[in-house]
Amino acid sequence: MATSHATAYAKINLALHVRSRRADGYHELETVFAFLDKGDSLSMEKAERFSLDLEGPFGRNLADEDYETNLIYRAAKLHGDGVVPPVAFRLNKKLPIAAGLGGGSADAAAALRLLNDASDAPLGAEELHVIAAQLGADVPACINSLPVVGRGTGTILEPVENDVSGMNCLLVNPNIAVATGPVFKAWDGVDRGPMPEGSARCILQDGRNDLEPMALKICPEIGNILQELRKADPLVARMSGSGATCFALFHDADALQHAASEISKKNPEWWTMAGRLR
Repeated sequence: MATSHATAYAKINLALHVRSRRADGYHELETVFAFLDKGDSLSMEKAERFSLDLEGPFGRNLADEDYETNLIYRAAKLHGDGVVPPVAFRLNKKLPIAAGLGGGSADAAAALRLLNDASDAPLGAEELHVIAAQLGADVPACINSLPVVGRGTGTILEPVENDVSGMNCLLVNPNIAVATGPVFKAWDGVDRGPMPEGSARCILQDGRNDLEPMALKICPEIGNILQELRKADPLVARMSGSGATCFALFHDADALQHAASEISKKNPEWWTMAGRLR
């Protein structure tokens, strides 16, 4: 087996409507997942036994993680029907941890793609979806990494017209990890209405992120980021997922580059990534 490579594309939520809290503690959601054309980099090659090497600007953040709880390891074991395959993964972790970008989910999905492409008996789309849903609510959407509506906890996927592809996107994170659990726990239980219908762009323009006020209380820097992004007059500036990453979408690539330059100059401690939506 030659070395194979995959990008674990950064996920953003164009809109995220929280409708109710379920008896099992999870929440009923309506969202549109979209993906930047950049993210973590994952490579795989045949080896005597399974291994996972971590590198990149955020690789050290995972160094102390219990090996068997790592989503790449779990994805490999589930894909092998309980048998861990003899492959060596190398993850270049470019996305911040606990950032609302689905980084771990995207890594798991990239591992599933690599394993499936290398398999003599690749799994079908439905089988991959079942495995992905066991790994996390964002993982099924990350398999194809293209715009899609998510319902339930996010694992019930529906097609959506992709009229956001190619849009210039700037991601900004304050380099502060924000755990998902506390943000959802702080949700006030108020159903503010369903997600709009229509294309991805229609939902983007008319939707909202119901977790933004809760995340702001936990991480006030989110408000500073949104303020800076909105100064650049983007089409939309919004928090992704449960935070703390925010995104801004621009029609003009020069406007994005100017915004990125000004924000980095003024706030050098913030993390940024620029690209286009897939």
